[in-house]
Amino acid sequence: MDSATNEQRAHQALYRKYRPSVFDHVRGQEPVVSVLRAAVEQGKIAHAYLFAGGRGTGKTSMARILAHAVGTSDNDIYEMDAASNRGIDEIRELRDSVATLPFASTYKFYIIDEAHALTPQAWQALLKTLEEPPSHVVFVLATTELEKVPDTILSRCQTFRFAKPAQEVLVQLVLDVAKKEGVAISRPGAEIIALMGDGSFRDTLGILQKVLTLSADNTLAEEEIARVVGAPTSGMVNELLLALAAKDLAHALALLNSAVAQGVEAKVFVLLLVAKVRTILLLRFSPQLKNQIAAQYNAADSAILADLAGSKGAAVNSRLLAELITALLEITRAPLPIVPLELALYRVFGVDSVTK
Repeated sequence: MDSATNEQRAHQALYRKYRPSVFDHVRGQEPVVSVLRAAVEQGKIAHAYLFAGGRGTGKTSMARILAHAVGTSDNDIYEMDAASNRGIDEIRELRDSVATLPFASTYKFYIIDEAHALTPQAWQALLKTLEEPPSHVVFVLATTELEKVPDTILSRCQTFRFAKPAQEVLVQLVLDVAKKEGVAISRPGAEIIALMGDGSFRDTLGILQKVLTLSADNTLAEEEIARVVGAPTSGMVNELLLALAAKDLAHALALLNSAVAQGVEAKVFVLLLVAKVRTILLLRFSPQLKNQIAAQYNAADSAILADLAGSKGAAVNSRLLAELITALLEITRAPLPIVPLELALYRVFGVDSVTK
């Protein structure tokens, strides 16, 4: 990979380059897509929509897709970030502009991002327009905090909730985009990036871009990706799982502290542990999911997880999963992020007192 290509990647945001532009390209929001597509096909377009969901779940992208689906040109699409334009003056200016006809479209499309940030006075000013909108105007309000949107606004909008994309959706996104960028990434490496993306398409592609800028040979190994993002390799996680299954606390603690010394983030380690312990429990208690789960892991991982789902992994149980989740919640508040995980293991192994 030459330096010119890496420089180009560094200056071109992948989440913009690969943002879906039509309904067929949207991932992980099938219920929302089906309803909006039907509305377009039937010509039943509402004049106010509210898209609610976590960051990076595709709310503003969907708003643009809807706008283009009803034939709105870019000249008639107006976007406003309410986080920085939250006052009554901005809303009054918007309210005045809706009276004018679109340039070359049936609709003028207004997308208000981070709508929950509007002031009470701004909401009140917007309410009148939502109550009696001109026939040529469509509003899409996007928010990550639905509970902050006034009931009077909610009652005047069609509300759509955007779910966090499943881990497998993000993994496939990473693999697809990397391939289009001409870089080969192993599935375990893609899983690390997807996990770090934490349910956000935008964050996942941002992490992928960071990793791609370091690629010098069109190939990124799991170890290289893990080192860049501060994650453990699947081998590290598997070794810790085997130590837990063997009830070898000393080895488990040594593995954890060795990983942290190598730059692995404790939170990421716990996230990966939680995912694999959950998988082991699913294999143990719902074996019909075996083929579905196998498709999500490489052969080595699948073999270890299947082995631990049997009697050998009895110590890998629901109590361990609960303790790991507790540790995950406590890590952000701990002065040393590794400590909540160590405490979780002490509790699981029942070593609250001095042993001889």
